[in-house]
Amino acid sequence: MVLFSFNEMKKKETLIGLVLGQIISLLSTFISFTTSELARKGINAPTSQSFLGYLLLATVYGSIMLYRRPVIKAKWYHYFLLTLVNVEANFLVVKAFQYTSMTSVMLLDCWAIPCVLVLTWVFLKTRYSLMKISGVAVCIVGVVMVVFSDVHAGDRSGGSNPVKGDLLVIAAATLYAVINTSEEFFVKTADRIELMSFVGLFGAIISAIQISIFERDALNAIHWSTGAVLPYIGIAISVFLFYSILTVLLKTNGTAMFTLSLLTSDMWAVLIRIFAYREKVDWLYYLAFATTAIGLIIYTMKENDQERQRGGEVVHEQRKLLDEESGGSLRDSLIGAST
Repeated sequence: MVLFSFNEMKKKETLIGLVLGQIISLLSTFISFTTSELARKGINAPTSQSFLGYLLLATVYGSIMLYRRPVIKAKWYHYFLLTLVNVEANFLVVKAFQYTSMTSVMLLDCWAIPCVLVLTWVFLKTRYSLMKISGVAVCIVGVVMVVFSDVHAGDRSGGSNPVKGDLLVIAAATLYAVINTSEEFFVKTADRIELMSFVGLFGAIISAIQISIFERDALNAIHWSTGAVLPYIGIAISVFLFYSILTVLLKTNGTAMFTLSLLTSDMWAVLIRIFAYREKVDWLYYLAFATTAIGLIIYTMKENDQERQRGGEVVHEQRKLLDEESGGSLRDSLIGAST
């Protein structure tokens, strides 16, 4: 396979990354499928669908953190800003399911790739080869095709307002790029348990406030039967597992492996839409998917040794700044991008 050499495949971390990546892909597909089903039932409470997941993260990782009693390695308000962006990104993508199809939502997530490229280049000083930039360009073409296919397909695209839904997903993907870049920075320079504890804590608090202001009427209107409760429980468990595994994957294999893994979730989304929803998929979706897949393959091409060594030096400098300059300018500029 082009993405990995034979020697790399023998490495334990690569094999673990492939397994973890596919678990994340399946979890992402399950969350999207369940969220889409809730939207079909008229349940319009986006923030509440993430609340239990954050609460579970806070309970489990917060308990571990209290037991360990570690020294906090990063400023709490950095985690707060990161979590605020996370909550609003989840809100936007769940809201998008009310307007566009599940396939469009999952394919348009690829917009996060060029956003990550820009963010890491500006704030983390990461350099990219012409090959990676070419892959990003091809990926953007695929994203444009998805939007155009929704306009072309009209009422067959599986949503009441596909263009509005597509724009919401693009906005969410941009925020996810900020989140993923920040999380990779923290798991490599701070502490994974600390990150998950604060994300869960602040996520639950922010979600609770947002629910009390905007979603009380929507929650009161829901008929809380087994069919409505079980999807919420399933999403909560999936969100907990998704973030738990994601932080491990980001630390051991980086964002490239995570991005590649999510590509397979797009394939699952198309299959679910065809066989479970019995919907007709516009032919441009297949062309968009192929274009996006080619772009992702180019983007995740193996880096040469010089690029990998330079990346290691960047991480070393980030860790040094975090240890020696609490509240240093690098973290402020990185997290400040989310405000």
